[in-house]
Amino acid sequence: MKALMFKTFGGPEVLEYGEITDATIGPEEILVRMKAIGLNFADIYRRKGNYHLAGEPPYILGYEGSGIVEKIGEKVKGINIGDRIAFADVPYANAELVSVPLDKAVPIPDSISFEEAASVLLQGLTAHYLTKDSYPVKKNDVVLIHAAAGGVGQLLVQIVKLLGGKVIGLTSSIEKAEAAKEAGADKVFLYKDDWKREVLEETNSTGVDVAYDSVGSTLQNSFAVTRIGGTVVFYGMAGGDPEPVDPRMLMDTSKTLTGGDLWNVLTSHDERVARSNELFHWMTAGKVRISKPKSFALQDGQEAHRYLESRKSTGKILLKP
Repeated sequence: MKALMFKTFGGPEVLEYGEITDATIGPEEILVRMKAIGLNFADIYRRKGNYHLAGEPPYILGYEGSGIVEKIGEKVKGINIGDRIAFADVPYANAELVSVPLDKAVPIPDSISFEEAASVLLQGLTAHYLTKDSYPVKKNDVVLIHAAAGGVGQLLVQIVKLLGGKVIGLTSSIEKAEAAKEAGADKVFLYKDDWKREVLEETNSTGVDVAYDSVGSTLQNSFAVTRIGGTVVFYGMAGGDPEPVDPRMLMDTSKTLTGGDLWNVLTSHDERVARSNELFHWMTAGKVRISKPKSFALQDGQEAHRYLESRKSTGKILLKP
């Protein structure tokens, strides 16, 4: 089978497209012929060597995708050859064939395309637990969303609105601000402006109920625009490491800092399927929209990585075998 791989850490130029041994499956696994593969910043970090990688080179990136079941293990029940499935947390997805453990396989309903499934699972499930678990969004909550035009950001905007909240988004450009507004944000401010002042003015100096911060380096500013007794949800470091948080500040302001990691939530097959089905239902009902993804052939992985690193994208990037 063909795969996108690399032997040394570095820039997009280290990626190679070539032939490797076909994936094999165990008794409780299924073999999936990939139709669409999600590209994420985690793939960039792994390619650069910032994240730990198991095994020896050549390494294969990718953890998210969708496809058709081509073979099933002898102990697999409930899934048949020809079924359409997706997954959000299975390694070596940058290949034509992927071995998927049965407990990580999510059936795709007929109303959802391969491209939609590969676009929504990782980022959609992240937005789902952030708004349901990290901080349960309530009707009339005022919510600040960093990077509101990004993949998770646009889904956060839509889910917060679906749950009855008001959204203030932050983006890096006017073009991205338009994308956040199109997703449903009530107000959008730019990082280059005095956004702290603007957010406080928008909330009559009270501050937001919750700030979802995926930038990291902005964490102190997120606290500055969060109301007394409010919450900051820290779930990413796209802009660099955050400064340490003084627990005395948390005590004095009754504010809460909580972290978020998807893998602490997706602990069972039932959790994966139930949360995915709610996402799929929202999509089918038109309550959550996925912007058209930018697709690259798997063999053009270098180009796709460069595009993601340019931060010009406002939606999902897919690789297609």
